[in-house]
Amino acid sequence: MGGGPAGASAAYWAASAGLDVLVLERKHFPRPKTCGDGLTPRAVKQLTDMGLAKTLNGYHRFKGLRTSAHGQTLSMPWPKHSIYPPYGYVAVRSSLDQAVLSRAAEAGAEVRFGAEATSPLLTDGLCGGVAVRYREDGGNEDIPARYLVIADGANSRIGRFLGCSRDRSFPQGMAIRTYFASPLHADPWIESVLDVRDRNGDSLPGYGWVFPLGDGTVNVGIGLLSTYKGFRSVNTSWLMKEWAHALPGHWEVDPEAPVSPPTGGRLPMAGSIQPKAGPNFLVVGDAAGSVNPFNGEGIDYAYETGRLAAELISEAVICDDGTALSHYPELLETEYGLYFKVARLFSYLIGRPALMGELTRLGMRSQVLMEGAFRIMANLMREEEPGAAEYVYRSLARVAKLWPE
Repeated sequence: MGGGPAGASAAYWAASAGLDVLVLERKHFPRPKTCGDGLTPRAVKQLTDMGLAKTLNGYHRFKGLRTSAHGQTLSMPWPKHSIYPPYGYVAVRSSLDQAVLSRAAEAGAEVRFGAEATSPLLTDGLCGGVAVRYREDGGNEDIPARYLVIADGANSRIGRFLGCSRDRSFPQGMAIRTYFASPLHADPWIESVLDVRDRNGDSLPGYGWVFPLGDGTVNVGIGLLSTYKGFRSVNTSWLMKEWAHALPGHWEVDPEAPVSPPTGGRLPMAGSIQPKAGPNFLVVGDAAGSVNPFNGEGIDYAYETGRLAAELISEAVICDDGTALSHYPELLETEYGLYFKVARLFSYLIGRPALMGELTRLGMRSQVLMEGAFRIMANLMREEEPGAAEYVYRSLARVAKLWPE
């Protein structure tokens, strides 16, 4: 249910395993989606595994991150890794999501657009499907389902009906983005600015980004976390406008001439949604809070959790035993639990601008130090070939284990 990254991934892998799959997507594709449009090596691997390498080659490829703070700039290539490629892509979500969902359909999934799941069908506490409203003609239909993958995004309606809720002690992200024309639209680096300033040079909360799309435009956005003391009072439209005026000059962006109106949203992070599984349903992607607090990445974890959900449901069907789904929370905890806990600790640090300012000032003096931080924040550690980043992460992980929930 839901045709975004997590739902399309689950649909592709489940259909590829021979299951009867129905995707209910309330919108019609292509459709715009608020996102930075960046695909990290983790996301590239998942898309390549789905047979979309040729599709990816049509998007703008970049080799790493250029970051700036306190008057200094460092360029850091994606680290070499035994599993993930040393490059990423920038792809507009309207195009990318359509390509992935089409791939799921090619694998055998049925896709219904304009089909909004309004409530679960409950019998003796068990979800036996969903009630659907067709947005074009207003028609209604009850659709039975043996197993349900909940992939309806950060404001998951069906998840709430089934008792899922966000742990408010976990960080939540807020971001806003738009597009501008730029002569550097094909730059080989995405850029992040860690000490964002307004047009008067005064400090702003959060971090800013510029992601070149290779089509004449760049994706420009700014994000911050709920750990920032003034989170609730921040006017994101004003924040976006000030950030546009303070962009690094080499992008040659006209801050008064965005290509499209800015759009924004909130992101539940660090696996903050519980429960993630029921007797015959699993929650994936943004609906499960599967967003990395280190950097706001969600699309890679959406593809990964969708794939894992499909694998467990396939096992349940083959074995005719739904207890396979009960392993989902444990597998998520094994894969992401400690990492997300370390990221949560970090989120409290960056919610303190003075402390974060000193940390970035120190970090920007060392290419090696920042490259290690980049590896950790992108979740691209190499356990089989540990280096400084891995040893630092292990130390942070030991601290995180002692931190009470």
